[in-house]
Amino acid sequence: MVDKDNIKQIVKEKFTEYLTEKGLRKTQERFAILDYIYSSEGHFDMEMLYESMSRQHFRVSRATIYNTIELLLDCHLVLKHQFGKNTSYYEKNYNSDNHYHSICTECGMVQEIKDTGIREIIQSEKMKKFRMTHYCLYMYGICTNCENAKKSKNNNNV
Repeated sequence: MVDKDNIKQIVKEKFTEYLTEKGLRKTQERFAILDYIYSSEGHFDMEMLYESMSRQHFRVSRATIYNTIELLLDCHLVLKHQFGKNTSYYEKNYNSDNHYHSICTECGMVQEIKDTGIREIIQSEKMKKFRMTHYCLYMYGICTNCENAKKSKNNNNV
C-alpha cells in the first residue's frame, strides 16, 4: 500500500502534468487546495472546504476553490457526488478503495461501505467489451436511527 505522503506527491505530479498540458498556471493556491483535500478524509462540499481551509489560515478565495475543484474533476483527482440534495459533495479519487454509499432519505446521512465483491458482479460476462476503471453505487433507504425514531413516534401515538 502506498503511504499518504507518496500519494500526495503522486497527485501533485499528476496535477502539474495536467496544468502543463492545458497551459494553465501552477499557483500556490491550487496546490494548497490539492494538498488539503488529500490530507483530509471523507466527503466535503465547497463551503466545508472553504471554511476548513480558512480555519487553518489558508488564504484562498471561494472562486479559486470552485475553479480548482473543476480542474481536479477534469483530471480525475476528485470525484463529484450528488446524494439527493441540492449540494454536490466531493472526495479524493486517486488510489481510493472502491466503495459504495448508503444514503438515508430521512436525515441525509451518507455512509461509505467498502467493496465487498460488487466489482466482480458488475464485471460479469455481459461487460466483456467494457473495461471498468472505477464505479460509484448509491443505495437509498432509511438508516437505523431514523427507523427507530419512526417506530418510537408510532408507539407514542398509539
